[in-house]
Amino acid sequence: MKKIGFLFALAAIVISCKQKPKENNVQAAQQEEPAARQQVMPDTTQTFSFETIPYTRADLGVFPFFTLPKGLAEMNKPLLNDFDICFFPINGVMKGFEGKLYKANITGQDGTKFSQHYFESSLDNYLKSVGAVKVYSGTITSEEYERYHKQDPNKGDEGDIGYDGDQINVYAIRSKEQGNILVQYSATNVGAKLNILQQKALTQTIAKITADSIIKDLANRGKSILYIHFDTDQSGITTAGAETVNQIAEALNKDQNLKISIEGHTDNTGDAAHNKKLSADRANAVMDALVKLHIAKSRLSARGFGAERPLVANDSDENKAKNRRVELVKVN
Repeated sequence: MKKIGFLFALAAIVISCKQKPKENNVQAAQQEEPAARQQVMPDTTQTFSFETIPYTRADLGVFPFFTLPKGLAEMNKPLLNDFDICFFPINGVMKGFEGKLYKANITGQDGTKFSQHYFESSLDNYLKSVGAVKVYSGTITSEEYERYHKQDPNKGDEGDIGYDGDQINVYAIRSKEQGNILVQYSATNVGAKLNILQQKALTQTIAKITADSIIKDLANRGKSILYIHFDTDQSGITTAGAETVNQIAEALNKDQNLKISIEGHTDNTGDAAHNKKLSADRANAVMDALVKLHIAKSRLSARGFGAERPLVANDSDENKAKNRRVELVKVN
């Protein structure tokens, strides 16, 4: 009996020894899985703060702070707004940051094949040289994408980053001169997407239009720039636009000697001839509305210039909005 018991014990030891290497091989295979294939689950236990990032001593230059690596170029016209929102995967959770924004698709220049390794190595090397700190490298889950993507007003636009499964690298820069800056990119061997955001608060530019402010502008500058609301691509004045026209009429009633030229302007989007006609129709619509408010037509004239006289360059959505305006010009 003792001999039989000894044989059973010996067999159990042999079987156990044969199984352990197999288990170790499974664990080793799991550990060797490439990082790019591992999906990073959202981690809400940590909170990112720029205060944890040391100030850089580097001269960062002006926004967007750096050029693309030699041989690479923007695929299309980049999204460039003075104030917007961009989402970054902080600990795997997409968080919106507001400020000046640049977003672009990147490709090889003049038919040059795009190299993911060249692009990523160039950016990583340069960003670290100016004091940037990598704060995230990984993906987001499909659940996280579903949670946040409708909050992003630029989803599907140039340089759009933040889809489940995409490898995203995020860097933070803290500068005493330029403030807080976030840079993120996502790349494959076909091309890359690059986002740069300089964090800043909204500067409120909306002010109530009053008859007194119109009179003051005409007296001091010889003109008053107004943003009258019209129906989209039409000359019909909206309810909000009618309130502005009422203030123009009140200004003219306060100064009976005042004569004005009403001048319509557009941005450069679309056909130039169409824009010129639209701007003229809108100027005439304002004049007709003033006549209905008992302002003598002899004190008024109307012209349309289309996109011929922009206030600023038509190089961003914000600047285009500034160019879509009506100007009241004092006539002596």
